[in-house]
Amino acid sequence: MNNNYSACTSILVGRKATTDGSTLIGRNEDAKSAWPKRFIVHEHQKLAKQQKFISKDNNFQILLPKERLKYTATPEWTDKFGLFEEDGINEDGVAMSATESTYANNQVLGADSLVKNGIGEEAMLTVVLPYIKTAKEGVKRLGKIVSEYGASETNGILFSDCKEVWYFEIGSGHNWVAEKIPDDEYAVVANQMAIQNINFDDPINFQWSPNILEFVNQNKLNINRKGFNFREIFGTQDQSDTYYNTPRVWYGQRTFNPKIEQNPNSQQLPFSQKAEHLISVFDAQSFLSSHYQGTVFDPLGTGTKTEKTKFRPISLAKTQESHVLQLNGNLPQQIGDIHWLLMGVGAQSTYVPFFAGITDTPEEYQYPVGKDYDPKSAYWIYKLVGVLVDPHYLEFGEQLSNVQNQLVQSYIQIINETIQASDNLTGKELNKLADKQSNKAAIMAMDSFKKLASQFITQSTDFSPLNYHQDLNL
Repeated sequence: MNNNYSACTSILVGRKATTDGSTLIGRNEDAKSAWPKRFIVHEHQKLAKQQKFISKDNNFQILLPKERLKYTATPEWTDKFGLFEEDGINEDGVAMSATESTYANNQVLGADSLVKNGIGEEAMLTVVLPYIKTAKEGVKRLGKIVSEYGASETNGILFSDCKEVWYFEIGSGHNWVAEKIPDDEYAVVANQMAIQNINFDDPINFQWSPNILEFVNQNKLNINRKGFNFREIFGTQDQSDTYYNTPRVWYGQRTFNPKIEQNPNSQQLPFSQKAEHLISVFDAQSFLSSHYQGTVFDPLGTGTKTEKTKFRPISLAKTQESHVLQLNGNLPQQIGDIHWLLMGVGAQSTYVPFFAGITDTPEEYQYPVGKDYDPKSAYWIYKLVGVLVDPHYLEFGEQLSNVQNQLVQSYIQIINETIQASDNLTGKELNKLADKQSNKAAIMAMDSFKKLASQFITQSTDFSPLNYHQDLNL
């Protein structure tokens, strides 16, 4: 098993667990410290005949339906290694985030190995999201693909619509399960098989690959005398999990259930919990931007060097982008659904609200950036501030926090304005409003971070080790 420790952290929240009745799914896309992302909108498309998707990554191939829904996506700066569109919302109000990297144990993979040219992360959003009308349809479409074509990786995938939130896990080459998050609960996932007990008599709340029970029984993979615990049958419970994965789940559950005492190294943390208080979209963003604040494990805190480096933080230098996909069924889909997108490192950037009705994105977000720094790219506009803050966190941290807080207040004002302005609007009028207000928020965010970078560069000139502070009274 080749563990690639560049991975993600996810959060899923049911509609009765949020402050406004929205469903929430969010994830940090963690891979490389300098690997630019873009943000685009794919238009609704009707074709005369089916098109074949061919992956540049592993030659996975599949015929696609003739009609493709409009959807948002965050592809990488290059498609040399595949598309990696990762996260988006389609025009029918379905959101998807793919993927949360997970790891299966050797016994499982020995019985059902991964498929070299099966579906992988880079292709998932592209071949699923534009062709589904509900979250459960997403589960079924992806499940059918994994069962028939096989999977090249073990992964977790997040689906939502305004009513339901689903988490889907690939456990081996052809085996998978999915669980609906209870409406009044949340789940935090961190690079480890997460789903626990499967109820095969409840297809309303669970879905699974057709032959999974037979597969497990024939290969004698169930370590328990009773029940079917997917995490324990398919997953890993090794030393790397206790330092790299479970502490992030522990911190998420500590955040939303502070009264519950749990061990950060525990392999038995529950998949989902009922939070002590309702969760807002900003709470979800705060979690994805966190780094064990309030504990000795905070890399920026006051713990010992050993404590501060013991666990892998949630907000990481290798985060390319982070997103929270908010779906509110009480408003028109074009306005009620919001693709909150943060470029760069969560703790050092800002989640910008893009209404799902947008037909385009600002040029800085879709700019054909290369791998290296380019001030024309939205990714680098935000990333630059983080680079400048890193060596001078004590000097710049408060200024960054002030700007982040002010932007959140401005986003709330823009959202409220948009909701009020959407009264009596329909169709393309709502799309036009979504474009205008999303652009307003994005320009405000980019201008704020450009100004902040300018200030930090100017102030940094006085931090040189060659500096000398002369007594001007001499």
